[in-house]
Amino acid sequence: MTPDDLAILHARSFTTPPPWSAQAFAALIESPGTFIRGDARGFVMGRALAGEAEVLTLAVAPDFRRKGHARSLMTAFHDAARPAADTAFLEVAEDNNAAIALYLSLGYAEVGRRPRYFEAPHGARIDALVMRLSLAPSA
Repeated sequence: MTPDDLAILHARSFTTPPPWSAQAFAALIESPGTFIRGDARGFVMGRALAGEAEVLTLAVAPDFRRKGHARSLMTAFHDAARPAADTAFLEVAEDNNAAIALYLSLGYAEVGRRPRYFEAPHGARIDALVMRLSLAPSA
């Protein structure tokens, strides 16, 4: 997927936080440890460096929501990150109940909060929950 493709799908998927531009995606793609998994239905962009992985964004086209696609993308993220990272982190808007439910079902736990981190379209600020998952193999 090109940066333009990513930006178009991101815009179809998000209002909060504001969608990213093709230029933003292009810059992230060039940064060390960054990877993308997905297709025209949705994608996850992550980064894995120095033992930690981070979900930079997860976007699923509206027509493909509630069909398990986000779960599959997150599994692909974990698989891609695992060789370079023992722990994964992500940030999610505290009012994004569907995403929070997905992350909890995958084993993520809330470990922090970033007050007023995301900006909603109407200008309100929304806290971000910081969530963490161990990627280490189970004993």
